[in-house]
Amino acid sequence: MKDVRLLPRAFSPAAALRRFAAAHPAAGGIASFIGKVRADHAVSALELSHYEPLTLPGMEALADSVLGRWRVDGILICHRTGIMRPGEPIVLVAAAARHRRDAFEAADYAMDHLKSDAWFWKREQRADGWHWIEPREQDYADLARWG
Repeated sequence: MKDVRLLPRAFSPAAALRRFAAAHPAAGGIASFIGKVRADHAVSALELSHYEPLTLPGMEALADSVLGRWRVDGILICHRTGIMRPGEPIVLVAAAARHRRDAFEAADYAMDHLKSDAWFWKREQRADGWHWIEPREQDYADLARWG
């Protein structure tokens, strides 16, 4: 089962995880990752924009890829768009599986793809204006390890 959400407003990762866990009572475990806007004193806001015709279908295809690659009972991907402030959640990825390794790897794979191979443009607001943010070399290296 996949649950993929593109969210224009704030969301509660805890509430989303509770619903996801309740939907997968037979899972031996759930691995999750919550990405938040860094509380960097130089950054007052983060904006994520996207291309509507590709974003949600791309996220759905990523979820299908996870389901086809690991033995998981379910995958949850929630991703914000719009303007966010430091401390606000940006992304939640969770994988429910009978065994921990499948859950960990499925969530890790999904995050690596969202971070470096996704359909979002990111910019930060600092005292001197807005600045576009590109993936780091480490982000590309993380993605490359999945082949």
